[in-house]
Amino acid sequence: MRKVEHIGIAVKDISVSVPLFEKLLDIACYKTEMVESELVNTAFFKKGETKIELLESVDPEGVIAKFIDRKGEGIHHIAFDVDDIEAEMRRLQNEGFVLLNETPKQGADNKLVCFLHPKSTNGVLIELCQEKK
Repeated sequence: MRKVEHIGIAVKDISVSVPLFEKLLDIACYKTEMVESELVNTAFFKKGETKIELLESVDPEGVIAKFIDRKGEGIHHIAFDVDDIEAEMRRLQNEGFVLLNETPKQGADNKLVCFLHPKSTNGVLIELCQEKK
């Protein structure tokens, strides 16, 4: 893992949260995107090397909607940038971590992604990200 790629924040209403984070961070949202595989709308901010991803569910039964129902709005995951996602997935699985997907899948912001089960990471949902080449 090279660096924290982004921090994902679950929000109820992205149209309310984008202006809030624009004021908070004093920067404009640079990208919005619908990620069909996760049933979420996303909005991205970049401050220095740090990226923030807002996640809004488009399905009341979606993962983000269920997360908000259980825990409320807030930090959903931390994503780490990796050079070779498949090699990192194998390494982490060999170390005993539980993968939520067996193969990388298409994520937002031109990334291949894989999530680690929070039960194997002290309750923190971890995302691995590799820039698609």
